[in-house]
Formats: sequence, structure tokens, C-alpha cells
Amino acid sequence: MPEPRPMTKDALMSAFGGESMAHMRYLIFADIAEKEGFPNVARLFRAIAYAEQVHANNHYRRLKDLKQDAKVVAGATFGPGNTSKNLELAIMGEEFEVEEMYPIYIEIAKAQNDKAAEISFRYALEAEKIHAELFKEARKYVDQGKDWPLDGYIWVCPICGHTYVGKEPPLKCPVCGILGKNYVKF
Repeated sequence: MPEPRPMTKDALMSAFGGESMAHMRYLIFADIAEKEGFPNVARLFRAIAYAEQVHANNHYRRLKDLKQDAKVVAGATFGPGNTSKNLELAIMGEEFEVEEMYPIYIEIAKAQNDKAAEISFRYALEAEKIHAELFKEARKYVDQGKDWPLDGYIWVCPICGHTYVGKEPPLKCPVCGILGKNYVKF
């Protein structure tokens, strides 16, 4: 596969940087939630941190033919605090990716006929929609001083980052199509 064209390459690098930072932020937020007595919220942050790592891996893999050093500009929310504030920061980041970042990156990849980048961006977009909703749901409970009630597990697709809550994973990933038995359980 040829090297991505410049605009697609920049979008992939930026997305890689953003997903990498989200991964680390969510691990930090998980530790804070754990200390504050929200173990299920901590588990949610860890599961979504894994999904963000999946996205970063996908973006990075598309850049495998590069051999260069680059400065990466990526959006990130800063200012960690208590679990409620951290959920708010997470929601802000996920909504930015859903409403602004990934729709534009998908169009860039389409315009430059880069199917691999387009798929990588699309996988991330679909997962980020779910992440935003899960964080919103968790925040409603945390703001009442309660842990997020979790009946079952959080399941993450190791191919696209699709995130699902339930006793068992879905039979098949609705985004990338892999069998649910391959999901990672949190």
C-alpha cells in the first residue's frame, strides 16, 4: 500500500496523537475514580482506554510505510479533577471526535481515495459515539454520589474499539463484523 498522501497522513498522525492521549488520560481518570469509590466508573475508563488504544493502533498501522520524525498536533482535554469533572472532560473529547474531527478526517481520506485510512477513521467514529453516551450515563450517577450501576461487563472489540455493556458480548461486532467471542472483557 502506498504511503498516505499529505493531508491524510496529517489526519492519521493527529488522530494517533489524540487517541494516544485519550488512552493515557482515561487510565489516569480510572485511578482517580477508583480512589473516590467509583469502581465501575474506573472499569469504564479502563475499558474505553483500551478502545482508544485500538484506534491508535489502527491509525499507526496505516502509517507503517513512513520513516520520519514528526511533530503531531492533536486536540486533548486537560485539567483533571474529581471523577465528575473527569467524565465531563471525557464527554467533551468524545463529542469533539464525533462532531468535528472524525467526520472531516473521513472526508479527507475519501477525497484522497485512502480506503484503509477511511476505515480506521470510521471504526473510531462509531466507537466514540458509544463512549460519549456511556460517559454521560456514568456522570448522572457520579453527580448523585453513586457508582455507575453495571450489570455484567464492558466488552471492547479488539479490531475497531466498539464498546458494549452486557453479561455477554454481542454475537458479532456491528461495526467490523468480528465474532463477539473475540471481544475483550472488562
